[in-house]
Amino acid sequence: MWRCATAGDSSENPYLSTLNGFVGRQQWVFDPKSGSIAERQAVEQQRAAFAANRHKQKHASDEIYRGSCCALRDSSSLPRVPGASLDKTADVTTNDVHDALVAATAYYNTLQADDGHWPGDYGGPMFLMPGMIIALYTTGALESVLSPAHVHEMIRYLTNHQNQDGGYGLHIEGHSTMFGTVLSYVSLRLLGMEANHQVCQAARAWIHEFGGATYITSWGKFWLSVLGVYDWKGQNPLNPEMWLLPYSAWTGIGYVHPGRFWCHCRMVYLPMSYVWGMRGTCNATPLTEALRTELYVRPYDSIDWNAARNQCAKQDLYYPHPLLQDVLWWTLATVEPWIQKTQLRKKALVEVMRHVHFEDTNTRYICIGPVNKVINMLACWFEDPDGDAFKRHLARLPDYLWLAEDGMKMQGYNGSQLWDTAFAVQALISTGLTQSMSCTLQKAHKFIDVTQATSDVPGPLHKWYRHISKGAWPFSTRDHGWPISDCTSEGLKAALLLAELGPEAGPALEPHRLYEAVNVIMSYQNHDGGWATYENTRSFHALEVLNPAETFGDIIVDYSYVECSSACITALGAFRAKYPEHRAAEVNRALTRGRDYILSICRPDGSWYGSWGVCFTYGTWFGVEALAIADPCPASTQAISKACSFLLGVQRADGGWGESYLSCQDKVYSQLEGEQSHVVNTAWALLTLVKAKCQDVAAMDRAALLLMRMQKADGDWPQQHISGVFNRNCMITYANYRNIFPIWALGEYLHAKKAGWFKSREH
Repeated sequence: MWRCATAGDSSENPYLSTLNGFVGRQQWVFDPKSGSIAERQAVEQQRAAFAANRHKQKHASDEIYRGSCCALRDSSSLPRVPGASLDKTADVTTNDVHDALVAATAYYNTLQADDGHWPGDYGGPMFLMPGMIIALYTTGALESVLSPAHVHEMIRYLTNHQNQDGGYGLHIEGHSTMFGTVLSYVSLRLLGMEANHQVCQAARAWIHEFGGATYITSWGKFWLSVLGVYDWKGQNPLNPEMWLLPYSAWTGIGYVHPGRFWCHCRMVYLPMSYVWGMRGTCNATPLTEALRTELYVRPYDSIDWNAARNQCAKQDLYYPHPLLQDVLWWTLATVEPWIQKTQLRKKALVEVMRHVHFEDTNTRYICIGPVNKVINMLACWFEDPDGDAFKRHLARLPDYLWLAEDGMKMQGYNGSQLWDTAFAVQALISTGLTQSMSCTLQKAHKFIDVTQATSDVPGPLHKWYRHISKGAWPFSTRDHGWPISDCTSEGLKAALLLAELGPEAGPALEPHRLYEAVNVIMSYQNHDGGWATYENTRSFHALEVLNPAETFGDIIVDYSYVECSSACITALGAFRAKYPEHRAAEVNRALTRGRDYILSICRPDGSWYGSWGVCFTYGTWFGVEALAIADPCPASTQAISKACSFLLGVQRADGGWGESYLSCQDKVYSQLEGEQSHVVNTAWALLTLVKAKCQDVAAMDRAALLLMRMQKADGDWPQQHISGVFNRNCMITYANYRNIFPIWALGEYLHAKKAGWFKSREH
């Protein structure tokens, strides 16, 4: 059987390094001899159930990890779950809410890892694992890294997530795309599936129906070129010489230096430019020769690669290239033969690899995300196939793999450890049940403690285009280390709440560490008053015209977002309440500017667009949270009232909310199909209404009742549709959200109900 191994299980691999004993690391380990007959049968039943229902419920429920945790739980003494006994018109009593929370927290506490975080599925995108498979095949490491058990589960995953039309989406719930279908097909073939297998036949038929693999997106063209089944001439230029441009703003051209791009964008195109610049290609094999035949609707040697450069299937096209881009790519492609063998190209490749190695070293070879992780690994192999850098990359691949009943996938990060833990702490404390969970909170507190960055990356920072890190929290683990504004803010809020609990939650962080977190948060504020993600906004929004990724939106610049801004505002507000004298004038000014930014991006209907969760229910929660803690003004009061009206206007007949991921890509509120609401959207909406002190108490009662009625007998909630998003168009899984936010919403609702202000508003 498979088991999820965390920090204490990390091996003494000489190619692994760590800053804090691997705290937060999670990897799946296969032991063919482990597990009882009953446990194995349970896992097979979970897999069979998912496969049988995969076209209706495309999202796995993380049953394998959760089942392994709950197997240790005494099922004979489960707390009472009141939801099953409540009908749709029942009155909500404080006793019922209390009992629901006791059951929910008792269940959720069992999922906590020994090092204090809550592991969970962070998959969803379908284009991540294929890049790893192609890189491993190209470097000859596929069989040494992926055991037969890994291969079996990856094939299971790709089989389970094939759409009924034979294609694959950009993400698990998406319509079929050329990007998803071609890369999934190639992955299946590299993993050993025969071309005449029905899964491959169906995928190949879809590819051919829509024109063949020349219509794949630019990222797909890159991977096919690496594999040697697509000509590099059909790829738009990815010039490494961009990294030799002057960075200084006074030069003018400095505003288009890659160092000013959003860090995820620049860290992907950085190693891409190296591989493109030296035309790194897999050695030909019988399988790659076969793929040259299978992927196209005409003979490989007859393809017009110049025309193919800008071909893109209509199913994939979210961000069409503007004319300016096409002219730019044509110009660069025309002059490329004169640049390719020059000293300028050699100098650029050396410069690029300096930055690749800096990224690798300072993330312990985890890298900022899965895409640049595997391309960095590939670049290191092309530079030195026997070098330690490549071996260190291989050792960190397990950090990105996750197993569930739908199979093995590659996650969108090395996990969401700190993010989920910071939210979980706030949710658990909101319940008022802290005396019964002191062990849980102590472990979470320790995790938050050792995950905070205690130093900046080696400087000078401007040389590497990096922001300060000391005092920040990352999204996942300390070893990953990239600092983020909202993760720092949520980490700070959790630390402040835990400190208020006293000894039952463990030792509090020293004040100087809280000051350092505040310093980071203050440093992130942009000129518009808002906060972006990893860094300040470094260039103009108009640079988005250079976005070459047809599938994603808003990737060039690190924009200010309602979620990041709200997290920073609420963290500064919580800090100000505890330490009112520390940098008081600066904090007050930051809060006022932040409030004004939040007001400026409120939509006419009273909602806020969420860029990192689905979608308006998520963004509106953040918007109202920020306005509620910032210094009040008439505009804030009006905006909060309009936000309540917006949410009440889209509340469903069952009392809940159910928002489709289509809201993210279309930027218009879209209801989920069917009559049942979504527990996560409902929780976000209820949190908002409670924070806003909404006048419609009945609407909040109905929302709380729905959450209680949807709670399962073991205290869990069902996994429904996908809840996370990035770059407007790609969805991602947050497996812990289905527990964190219903707990949090019911906790805040119960607190308000006990405080009596609900009653004072009833007429």
